[in-house]
Amino acid sequence: MNVKVLYVDDEPDIRTIVEFALEDEEGLTIQLCASGAEALTRVESYQPDIILLDVMMPSMDGPTTLQHLRTKPCCVNTPVVFVTAKVQPHEVAHFKQLGAVAVIAKPFDPMTLAEQVWAIWRGCQHG
Repeated sequence: MNVKVLYVDDEPDIRTIVEFALEDEEGLTIQLCASGAEALTRVESYQPDIILLDVMMPSMDGPTTLQHLRTKPCCVNTPVVFVTAKVQPHEVAHFKQLGAVAVIAKPFDPMTLAEQVWAIWRGCQHG
């Protein structure tokens, strides 16, 4: 089984960390995007199984990107996970109201990121 991950973050350093954390994980394929706009142009050709989305990005933030993704037939039901430092209970609840299936806290541990992605993805398959 191969799970395609789309990771969207405006910070090059964080994209690099995520790439290193996930690229060698058997069963995961990763595509990186530097902005919400880039994600919207790539998502239909890539057809990700799960999308990891930074919340704070210039021009189009994560929640706005999520709204736009949901208008594309390929992404109506794709699980979306916000990756953010905003992890107070009311913030997490708000992100879930927007349609996120989970929130991964920044800074995250690169050593356990693949494990977190798998756990969230599997949870979505059985939900």
